[in-house]
Amino acid sequence: MAELRFDANLKWLFTEIPFLERFDAAAEAGFSAVEYASPYDYEPHVLRTALTNAGLDQILINTPMGPAGSPTRSGLACIPGLVSDYRDGVLRGLEYATALNADFLHVVGGIVPDGVPTERAFAQYVTNIAWAAEQARSTGVRLLLESQNKRDAPGFVLETQAHTAAVVQAVGSDIAGLLMDFYHLQIDEGDLIPTFQRFQDITFHLQVADPPSRHEPGTGEIGWKAVFDAVARSGYSGWIGCEYAPRAGTVPGLTWMKEVRA
Repeated sequence: MAELRFDANLKWLFTEIPFLERFDAAAEAGFSAVEYASPYDYEPHVLRTALTNAGLDQILINTPMGPAGSPTRSGLACIPGLVSDYRDGVLRGLEYATALNADFLHVVGGIVPDGVPTERAFAQYVTNIAWAAEQARSTGVRLLLESQNKRDAPGFVLETQAHTAAVVQAVGSDIAGLLMDFYHLQIDEGDLIPTFQRFQDITFHLQVADPPSRHEPGTGEIGWKAVFDAVARSGYSGWIGCEYAPRAGTVPGLTWMKEVRA
């Protein structure tokens, strides 16, 4: 059985303290790696110093997104009229990912704009991901693609894991892979273990949170023991990102991880 490796998502965990203090807090809590959606409020060297001082590895960042409530709040990759902005964001993301020595850049798909046929938005998405893949090939950074649930992100361009996997296979699984978030998967599709097993070969990264409230594992509806046992038995060697809102504080909420590791 493979040893499960968990990293801290610093957008969601340790929010009791300022962002740059979360690196040390994550290390003190036993994490050896982190991820977070947006590094763009800081110069790369500031984040690199925080990582180095805490002894942490950077696993992933996201491409830039628009502010909450905007048409680009969930990414730009499927929006036909914003190709130039999308490309600028991918290049900026690759610059940051390279500077931080991150394994992955999550290219966030986006919400299909009002008035744009879904088929057109998806075609634009595939074209844009193919372009990003070509830019990434020389950097050592691989791309992640993720399907998000339609309750939290109505109109998201990627509808299922199979839909996302088809794009991965189209652009090449050497450079792109699935980011499979069990929270999104449970809400939209369920059938977590068979779905993971079906797409394991192209799944580069996992994330966890428990529906319906997106708190830590053990607070909701998923049978995590069976899920984690299946992942460990599969030989999965990637990271598992903790992308959840702690129900009653970050450190008290980490007891589930100690139980899993035990």
